[in-house]
Amino acid sequence: MKITADTNVLARAVLLDDAAQGAAAAKLLREATLIAVSLPCLCELVWIMRHSAKLSKEEVTTTIRDLLDAGNVVMNRPAAEAGLALLEAGGDFADGILAYEGKWLGGETFVSFDKKAVTLLSKQGQAAKLLRTSDR
Repeated sequence: MKITADTNVLARAVLLDDAAQGAAAAKLLREATLIAVSLPCLCELVWIMRHSAKLSKEEVTTTIRDLLDAGNVVMNRPAAEAGLALLEAGGDFADGILAYEGKWLGGETFVSFDKKAVTLLSKQGQAAKLLRTSDR
């Protein structure tokens, strides 16, 4: 079966925080001939692993790389790699995805109020600008 995985299916398989759902999710993922993982699903999964499950960025990186390397998983690999690069640099996975996809869509400069994201993306050689509010 070719499936599109919801975040909760991947999260249960990764975290095994519910024995029955974890087993069902793991079985489905093993048996699927193709698992389509969307960018929003990846961002949600990373957020769950980092903020709810309190996994380290190294554990999260390993999990996402395992998904990338699975023979039956398809995803936007360059976008996922961009997210991982920012996560490994100390930033947010989703910001890496946003910057990558924005560039792919024709955006030239990533703009944010998030100083850390702008700094990390700039260090990676990407055009990024910190948006500031005017002093009044």
